[in-house]
Amino acid sequence: MASATSWYLLPPDLLELQIGQIDLLMAMYPEDITLDDHAEKVLDILRNAVDNGGSCGLNIAPVVSMVLQLSIAEDDAQTIRLDLTAPFTYEGFQTPDEPPNFKVRIQQPSWLNRAATNQLQDVVPEGEDLLSTIEHIKETAARALEVSLQSQVTSATSASDSGTSVRVWFYFPSISTRSKRDDFIKFAPAYNLTGFLYAGKPGLLCVEGGSQSIDEYMRFIKTESWGNIPSHHKKVSERYRETAERVFSDMTEITDTVGERRGQRQNRGDMKAVEEWLDERGLKEALTKVLM
Repeated sequence: MASATSWYLLPPDLLELQIGQIDLLMAMYPEDITLDDHAEKVLDILRNAVDNGGSCGLNIAPVVSMVLQLSIAEDDAQTIRLDLTAPFTYEGFQTPDEPPNFKVRIQQPSWLNRAATNQLQDVVPEGEDLLSTIEHIKETAARALEVSLQSQVTSATSASDSGTSVRVWFYFPSISTRSKRDDFIKFAPAYNLTGFLYAGKPGLLCVEGGSQSIDEYMRFIKTESWGNIPSHHKKVSERYRETAERVFSDMTEITDTVGERRGQRQNRGDMKAVEEWLDERGLKEALTKVLM
């Protein structure tokens, strides 16, 4: 069917392929994708057109628009909304071999500014299939979220690091989740903190830097990194705080480099080896106070 604007409805086989992509999306994201009443009606008309040999009786070029609430973090705490538009027509006299690509527009999320959102939109790939495009957006948005979180915490260091440096020791009955451990290391530089993490049962965290920076760092970890953990599982206690010059040059994890792992799950730490490692750095007495 053609109109004054010279658009043509896709042939039945391509209509079916385009509708199939929508059906696949709805199967993959049953709780996260939304079609309004108009889109539902247009989709029904197009389904009938497939059965009727490609006749739809519409006077304007049909499109089906939907919104996908895409989770970009493992804990589903942060999402990004995508406006997806599926065209069902083509122009010119040459029938295409494939249905046209979906149009994808990124809505600005609350955790990202307009400029950064525009940058995300600018790098949306062209010519790729829809699922690859969605996966690309998810990956680039996750990196943008990490940058955004780091920028939020960087500003906390300038004022809080002007005073005396302290060393604070924290004790965990148990800490093992890899992503949670990685966050201790990843976000420490934003607060200008150094020290080490020793994971397992028990676990130790030693943090050096400004006293306020350390407090804000731990608050950030508990609210952001541990945001999806029930409060009764967030078991960590501060055991000892001392005024001291820095001993460590950065924040590192020493779990796999100090001592041998024991226990059925290899999660029992070798505290004797940790004690010897700290003794070489003049910190043996501090460890004794932490473990008392």
